[in-house]
Amino acid sequence: MNIHEYQAKALLRSYGIPVSDGRVVLKAEDAKTAAGELDGPLWVVKSQIHAGGRGKGHFKEPEAGEKGGVRLARSVGEAAEFARQMLGRTLVTIQTGAAGKQVNRIYIEDGSDIDREFYLALLIDRQTSRISIVASTEGGMSIEDVAHDTPEKIHTFTIDPATGLQDFHGRRVAFALGLTGAHVKSCVGIVKKLYQMFVEKDMDMLEINPFCVLKDGTLRLLDAKMAFDGNAMYRHADIAALRDETEEDPKELAASKFDLNYIALDGEIGCMVNGAGLAMATMDIIKLYGAEPANFLDVGGGATKEKVTEAFKIITSDPQVKGILVNIFGGIMRCDIIAEGVIAAVKEVGLKVPLVVRLEGTNVELGKDIIRKSGLNVIAADDLKDGAEKIVKAVKG
Repeated sequence: MNIHEYQAKALLRSYGIPVSDGRVVLKAEDAKTAAGELDGPLWVVKSQIHAGGRGKGHFKEPEAGEKGGVRLARSVGEAAEFARQMLGRTLVTIQTGAAGKQVNRIYIEDGSDIDREFYLALLIDRQTSRISIVASTEGGMSIEDVAHDTPEKIHTFTIDPATGLQDFHGRRVAFALGLTGAHVKSCVGIVKKLYQMFVEKDMDMLEINPFCVLKDGTLRLLDAKMAFDGNAMYRHADIAALRDETEEDPKELAASKFDLNYIALDGEIGCMVNGAGLAMATMDIIKLYGAEPANFLDVGGGATKEKVTEAFKIITSDPQVKGILVNIFGGIMRCDIIAEGVIAAVKEVGLKVPLVVRLEGTNVELGKDIIRKSGLNVIAADDLKDGAEKIVKAVKG
């Protein structure tokens, strides 16, 4: 689960971590009042979407102006005007794709007189199952570009969970960033608080870019991105309450309400599979035969007829889908349940694209018999290879 920058900064502030003062704006008429509550003399007006690259992005609508999604204002009135221009407009960044995302929130905060910018992140290292710290002197720019062009400027190390974070870890970050004197002690304190927050809030990712030294000598975090472990949200009602469903794919949101593992992709063949491994294999073989999967969808081992029906409806709601491949190996999941769910869904939403069904395992003959007697125009497949060939042929003619 992701949250907005202004929400992330409120969380940082609650841990005593230095961030700028700011106000969130939901309606354009409130922007002038919000900006007036800040000291100035500079105001930073930031579009709030779940995507990076906002400053270098552009708006689809000409009414939003030519500047990006992060703008520097020199008066309260200019800050309010920038907020008015951006609210309700569609911001396109390198991470949103061409469709962009609508800006429904604006964050206005005090400007900062920056001396130096750094990059700092805490991540889950999947190879070591440890928390990893990433630090670089190249803050304020894409860390992907830094990794590609100057990888030696990125410093990474992991924290042993047996010892947890120690002061020397914080000093290691400070030295990697070239900090000296009192800045080292300040950096150690900030890193300790970030680690504490990361662990206590079950985070997957915490990215600070930029982490700055200001002209007055203080350290401050000027931007923050946070992602949380969705499986741990039952422990964090306060974090779950920050969820902004308007930022999520409607199909993925609908799937989550039925405990379906669904991820939208850019292809033309919808997939409904049970088991993550089989789902990955299904996607791979579709690509092998010259097409692209439209989604990853694992209905799980204990799916009911209702869940299968909902899964099918989610797939068919995607206008990119030109064909559907149902690939079920019945172990815990029974093939007859899948068959009943597919038939119920087709009768409810209709079938406007080719449908190939491959069933194997528990109650397979009963499942095939249910589909044969349904009267639906369904193409039967003997195995995964046969199913992939048939759906690709049906889609591509």
